[in-house]
Amino acid sequence: MCAPTPGLRRVMVLLAAALVSASVAVGEDWREEGVQYGQVGADVILSCASPPGRLEVEWRRDRAAALPEGCILRDGDLLLPQAKLAAGGAYSCHDGTGQLLRSIFLRLGYLPGIPSVTCRASDYENFSCSWTPSVETFLPTRYITTYRKKLLMGDEKWSRTQSSQVGPCVQDPGRPRTCTVPKCEFWSSYRLNITEVNPLGSSFRLLDVTMQAIIKPDPPEGLVVEPVPSAPRRLRVRWQYPASWPKEPHFQLKFRLQYRPVAHGSWSTVETVNLSEVITDAFSGLEHVVQVGAKDFLDAGNWSEWSAEARATPGPGLTVAPGDEATTDAGLESPAEEPSLAPNPEPIDRSDPMEKVAILISLGIFAFFILAVVLGIASTVWLRLRKPSKDETKKHDFLAAAVRMRALPKAQIL
Repeated sequence: MCAPTPGLRRVMVLLAAALVSASVAVGEDWREEGVQYGQVGADVILSCASPPGRLEVEWRRDRAAALPEGCILRDGDLLLPQAKLAAGGAYSCHDGTGQLLRSIFLRLGYLPGIPSVTCRASDYENFSCSWTPSVETFLPTRYITTYRKKLLMGDEKWSRTQSSQVGPCVQDPGRPRTCTVPKCEFWSSYRLNITEVNPLGSSFRLLDVTMQAIIKPDPPEGLVVEPVPSAPRRLRVRWQYPASWPKEPHFQLKFRLQYRPVAHGSWSTVETVNLSEVITDAFSGLEHVVQVGAKDFLDAGNWSEWSAEARATPGPGLTVAPGDEATTDAGLESPAEEPSLAPNPEPIDRSDPMEKVAILISLGIFAFFILAVVLGIASTVWLRLRKPSKDETKKHDFLAAAVRMRALPKAQIL
């Protein structure tokens, strides 16, 4: 027997979900004594259920004789063709003597639409989904929320036999239109089924969820900003992990710090893995606003929302009396050289002038060395070119000897 194609498999999954939703909708007990539901735009029939042989029947609406425009009385029943939303209300059926035979409260509305669903994990053990209806039905509505865990033995293969792989997405009465999948596996995938049901029918949304794609921590907590004594341009910032994120070795967070003077509109940003940071380029005497956000250390998912603001003002330097300059200068220089508590405290565009000078000196020394080597090589080549060859030396010696012998007397030559 051939296996279904991926496209056919997906259609089968959707059909199965639709059948489940429909069966649940039919099974729901929406019956209320004296209440009848109808769809806006469809024909609605209100039955009087008068005793046999009693032909004279009168319908009233809200204890008055006024009925919706276009309604038709047919064999004691009241027909509302293409009923409008305003046609809902209390109806009553009476005999010729005015005796009440039946009272009906008509509620009109619409079929459910496909809900819009979003999911988010605030830690690595649970994730929650929330949804909003796409259609205002004007009818009582319930939601059925379930999930199915994806197997690891092939693409698009979802567990359908193991009961442990299927479960309810638990709804919290205190948080409407929200459900939670507990005890998740961080590297697993899940398929959510959110079904909206009302007395007229149902509609559902299937959503595939991967934990590492929807992870979004809660904002860090306990943000504190303090000025650094005797350092007019420094602020010390510290914070804590969000309570919803257990701090364990395998799932750490990294943090993003943003700060600016209250009067300025542009932010400066620093990233760190520590729970504290020292701002070294604050403006002395100006109040600063600071916020911090968090993200999974391995860069999975999204950054959290920014934490609540914290504010502080870096204080001015110590006031030094004229007679105490020699003793206080050294004390003031010590905080200025205090190292940052973060592994990379320098934000963007924060450079050290001494470092630039050192780089320039190193480049100058390197250039001088290269120039000296080039000049040495050039001098050696020039000297080798200027050195006379052996043939020229021999020729010069022969001519000198000949001239010398010619100058001697013949007696000496003989």
